[in-house]
Amino acid sequence: TELIRGFLLSGMPCPSSCPPGLLALMAPGLALMATFSLPSQAGDRRALPVEKPPGVKGRTLILLDVNTKSPVRIISENFLSLQLDPSIIHDGWLDFLSSRRLVTLARGLAPAFLRFAGKRTDFLQFHNVKNPAKSRGGPGPDYYLKNYEDDIVRSDIALDKQKGCKIAQHPDIMLELQREKAAQMHLVLLKEQFSNTYSNLTLTARSLDKLYNFADCSGLHLIFALNALRRNPNNSWNSSNALSLLKYSASKKYNISWELGNEPNNYRTLTGRSVNGSQLGKDYIQLRSLLQLIRTYSRAHLYGPNIGRPRKNVIAFLEGFMKVAGDTVDAVTWQHYYIDGRVAKVTDFLKTRLLDTLSDQIKKIQKVVNTYTPGKKIWLEGVGTTSSGGMNNLSDSYAAGFLWLNTLGLLASQGIDVVVRHSFLDHGHNHLVDQNFNPLPDYWLSLLYKRLIGPKVLAIHVAGLQRKPRPGRVIRDKLRIYAHCTSYHNHNYVRGSITLYIINLHRSRKKIKLAGTLRDKIVHQYLLQPYGKDGLHSKLVQLNGQPLAMVDDGTLPELKPRPLRAGRTLVIPPLTMSFYVVKNVNALACRYR
Repeated sequence: TELIRGFLLSGMPCPSSCPPGLLALMAPGLALMATFSLPSQAGDRRALPVEKPPGVKGRTLILLDVNTKSPVRIISENFLSLQLDPSIIHDGWLDFLSSRRLVTLARGLAPAFLRFAGKRTDFLQFHNVKNPAKSRGGPGPDYYLKNYEDDIVRSDIALDKQKGCKIAQHPDIMLELQREKAAQMHLVLLKEQFSNTYSNLTLTARSLDKLYNFADCSGLHLIFALNALRRNPNNSWNSSNALSLLKYSASKKYNISWELGNEPNNYRTLTGRSVNGSQLGKDYIQLRSLLQLIRTYSRAHLYGPNIGRPRKNVIAFLEGFMKVAGDTVDAVTWQHYYIDGRVAKVTDFLKTRLLDTLSDQIKKIQKVVNTYTPGKKIWLEGVGTTSSGGMNNLSDSYAAGFLWLNTLGLLASQGIDVVVRHSFLDHGHNHLVDQNFNPLPDYWLSLLYKRLIGPKVLAIHVAGLQRKPRPGRVIRDKLRIYAHCTSYHNHNYVRGSITLYIINLHRSRKKIKLAGTLRDKIVHQYLLQPYGKDGLHSKLVQLNGQPLAMVDDGTLPELKPRPLRAGRTLVIPPLTMSFYVVKNVNALACRYR
């Protein structure tokens, strides 16, 4: 039995001296390995239910190989991108985007897009004034506001004296006052969110300057979503305020891409006034014409329509839009949130059924887009683990990373070009960075992804034994494996290397043996686990046993791998996420950009 098992795992043919009885015993195992495979990135194939051969015991060892000849997908260099919600104007955090610590954290995730949009996009008005103290209000006693506003003005004056990137080092007392203000405003923002009633919001020229400075200094490309709910009596889009914003940003030579509106399929619930897909398509054509009149933006990119979850009425909306403006936009966008944040619990993040909900949405969007504009790029914008701002100690914990990493793997494998994470920093609990400017688990996961994962997606082939399914029961994959060419920007690895990333939702460890082109190669392990006594609820993480934290405001920590000897079996601990760089594979698909 051990001899048979050794031949099966090594992939070696039985020597000619094998007795006929041994060959007969090996035949069922060889047939099993040849026909059984788990889903790969190349398609949506489900694992085939396989009967265990008589007398063969189940094993946890899994054989893994990767097709290294050609990629199955090539995604954008900016695949993992970021979003900021306009609520940061309301709660004051926009004034702190010049913080050295925030810029350092954002730079770690470059190159990427920075989308400025959210629920309050369609209540945003641009006002071309420079003095923030005269145009902003907020909660608190008069003396508190006066001192706070004076500090902001002094900070702005200091920033104006800087050339190039404007970076600030805010005093601790100033940040503490801001956190107090933000905590009070958080209650106001939550009340608006739950009642679905939003107040108007003013974006000053000074605020736009700060937003663009943050994006530019961080190496991010700004995408600005304009207010689509400003309407003329005939329900066409009123572009007067947008034109004012466009002229100002053009005068500053700001390199910006544009959108119009956010979740337009929900406008009736927001204002009682609806806009259908064909009307929004006409509005996009109007915006495109407007951009072409402004030299700076005559070739600017335009994205949309940023619809919500593709239910039947939303699909009809998208079809109406694509008929009119499918050729006007550079990419078609939609958004997705997995869980109702008001009822989420940690076990929700471990449900494979939940992880798979996104796959059906992708197919629905792709079907419409390919009907009207075959080959048009598709983006998932505004993705997050939970809606309603998320839940403390859940959507900002280690457990939420299972959804986030699987989202990245699933979208890349199905050819979605860009995914925009909501949010980099905001008032809720879906963000990557908290209000103390400390990175949360999903930030470190995103940083590892950016450092190790390149845009070329590779097909994987997995072989192993699987339990027999019960009648009427769908076996869903609790071990999820994705493969890409290693990032060309990572100079620690030569071109031709491959990076695997693995999600183990099992409550037991799993063993993976690299086979084929990956056999006997040196592997670097990046194992991300929760740190501290809170387990899956933890907001701290460790990499290969070492806690991750910023070195100082201007320095991210070195992400040190754990080298594994050539040919060693990969042991994946339970309920973990990990990356494995297989060095010196010299994969043909990965040699050239």
